[in-house]
Amino acid sequence: MFVSDDVLSKVVEMIGGEDAVKIVSALKRVDRLTDEELSSKTDIRLNEVRKILYRLYDYSLVTNERLRDEKTGWFIFYWKLQSDQAEGFIQNQKRKTLAKLESRLDHESIHDFYSCLTEGCSRVTFEDAMETFFRCRKCGKLLQHIDNAEIVERLKKKIDSIHQELNSIH
Repeated sequence: MFVSDDVLSKVVEMIGGEDAVKIVSALKRVDRLTDEELSSKTDIRLNEVRKILYRLYDYSLVTNERLRDEKTGWFIFYWKLQSDQAEGFIQNQKRKTLAKLESRLDHESIHDFYSCLTEGCSRVTFEDAMETFFRCRKCGKLLQHIDNAEIVERLKKKIDSIHQELNSIH
């Protein structure tokens, strides 16, 4: 499954910033380029181009072909875009997000929470509230029970939504 250029740009920007978008844009127009050619086409310093390329390589969004220069004996790396790999990156990010949301749901489901309802003060679990005799550690106000049913419901909906997105791919 291929992603749109807009989605690809957002993924690349998330991984390597605006300079990575410039590099991918240059790679989209040709079959392959060396890091030096990318540097001159994008006006990005060579060492920065290389760092970005290796970061994109870590996520399989680019690949390279290594050839030895006949004259110098040095290796030349030709870089090529693999935009079809962006979908895999997105699915992996969704799975990571899903795991975090499920962990948060577990935490929200098994704990009771208390708060003094003062801005800047945070919620605490029942166990933590007991340690301070139901007084806020920050401001000293009395802690009140907080109903987290709405949070639990929103987490469940988001988890279901991501499950549906992941299942629709397969």
